[in-house]
Amino acid sequence: MNTVYDIIGAVLILVGSIFLFLGGLGIFRMPDVYNRLQAGTKATTLGGMSTILGVGFLMVDTYWGWLVKAIIIVMFIAFSNPISSHALARAMYKRKRYPLITSDDENMDAYREVDENKKKEEAL
Repeated sequence: MNTVYDIIGAVLILVGSIFLFLGGLGIFRMPDVYNRLQAGTKATTLGGMSTILGVGFLMVDTYWGWLVKAIIIVMFIAFSNPISSHALARAMYKRKRYPLITSDDENMDAYREVDENKKKEEAL
């Protein structure tokens, strides 16, 4: 039965490593900071969660607490990673230090419309 946990752990670590590699490649290849942030966040969320869960499965035969701790860490990553990347992207947008790369269509920036409507409501 331990070999089943070992196989599951090895597969999860392999999948996590692939996600982390592709995330690094995405950060290198994406054109602007927002796309890079999205690629890095998705990859670290899925890659980190898979790798940590794989380590938890590999250590099940030693102590079951490893798997429980790994699941708690995975839950923390699932909550904190998307929230932190959203906060970083919003702060960059608000400071207007890194503009969005848009096509010829000026209506592509949907957040600008929401932000302008909010400012109009606050002015009233």
